[in-house]
Amino acid sequence: MFTDIKQRMSQCYTPTPIADTKPSSVSQLSGLLNEKKPALHLLRHSTRNSTSSQSSLASSSAPSTPLPNRRTSYLSSCSTSLDIRWLDQSHLKPGENASLLSYNTTIDMYRKNIRKTKSAEIQCDFALFLAQTADQLSCPDHLIESEKLLKQNASRGHVASQYYLANMYAAGWLHPKSPNFEKAFPLFLQAAKHHHPDAAYRTAKCYEDGLGTRRDKSKAVQFYRKAATLNHPGAMYCLGLAELHGRLGLSRNLRDGYKWLKRSAEAATVQYPHALHELAALHERGADSIVLRDHDYAVALYTEAAVGLAYAPSAFRLGEIYEFGRLGRSVDPIQSVQFYLIAAEQGLPEACFALTAWYLVGVPELLEPSDEQAYAWALRSAEQGLAKAEYAVGYFYEVGIGIAKDLAVAMEWYTKAAAKGEKRAIQRLQQEGKCPEHRGLARKLTFWKK
Repeated sequence: MFTDIKQRMSQCYTPTPIADTKPSSVSQLSGLLNEKKPALHLLRHSTRNSTSSQSSLASSSAPSTPLPNRRTSYLSSCSTSLDIRWLDQSHLKPGENASLLSYNTTIDMYRKNIRKTKSAEIQCDFALFLAQTADQLSCPDHLIESEKLLKQNASRGHVASQYYLANMYAAGWLHPKSPNFEKAFPLFLQAAKHHHPDAAYRTAKCYEDGLGTRRDKSKAVQFYRKAATLNHPGAMYCLGLAELHGRLGLSRNLRDGYKWLKRSAEAATVQYPHALHELAALHERGADSIVLRDHDYAVALYTEAAVGLAYAPSAFRLGEIYEFGRLGRSVDPIQSVQFYLIAAEQGLPEACFALTAWYLVGVPELLEPSDEQAYAWALRSAEQGLAKAEYAVGYFYEVGIGIAKDLAVAMEWYTKAAAKGEKRAIQRLQQEGKCPEHRGLARKLTFWKK
């Protein structure tokens, strides 16, 4: 087995100090990994089609700490990205070259087409294109016109316009630039009644979470079922969890819950990969006599979610499996790093911290040990609030691993970790509190432990 990070941390030595180190770029690591595992590299890029044309894998640039995004705050309630289509304008005259034209020229072409055809579909496309350009060109007038067009279409019963207008309200695109579910919910409901699967799913979420309407578990289940009959993977996943755990007023029914998860997994997309991971976890441990323990199947499901859909939790689990040789798999450092990398690309702090461990010990023929890179990945993880990473960064600063020694900065990181209950950080601060200059920190830690 490979040396654990705790063992390496116990070695007090002073490497060459550095100033600002960034983690190795993902593209550099990927290139090296792909030489070792070309088949896995090919699989990584084979993704399913999403129900939303905006779904995509993460870019191959170096991972960065995710920043709060006002327009995607709706993610927390819907577990999906804002469903606004980025159009290619290929249907516009003069044909497929339209997407290469300037924004203004494309807008003019849209206006001409609208005057000629009065098509609600083209008007909807134009409204979404205006929303796109309003964001990219910082032109609020385009957003105002986009809302006006979608309102006109929605009032005439155009289902897609109802849905996209609701989505824009829910995501906070429109005045007053904050989520407005009071306006979004009725539009989601209208579109859902006309069998729009995403609208039915979002209507269910609104009923479940009380967004723009009162909480109503039975209504939530009703619209989840409606969306599920339209093969919406997110709705089937939510129904599966509700049946498995007896939520939303449903009795616990492991058999039905498993069936819904199975159906959701079969329809999984980049937006909705969750059922694959949940099924894998069920088969990893087994459940009564209904879900048999099957480690091979669990690994296959984790791999489908991680490789095909870039789902970070599944990739992280596979990183652990191949690092420690679990679920009947042999220890495989190269596969472990590869899967941790997929998860780190999505910004998962646990994966970033796992790469810290691999950089401390190195991987023969793949990664040279690098204290600087270990520090950089630990910092990336700590900046996202992972307590054990905050403790590690504090230790790196105290001892001088990959960064110049700085006891004051070390104490700051220990304090952050201790505030989250990290026992080693609490202990270290209490030890340092014996010195007069750190007694205040010790008093704070005494308070935190109460």
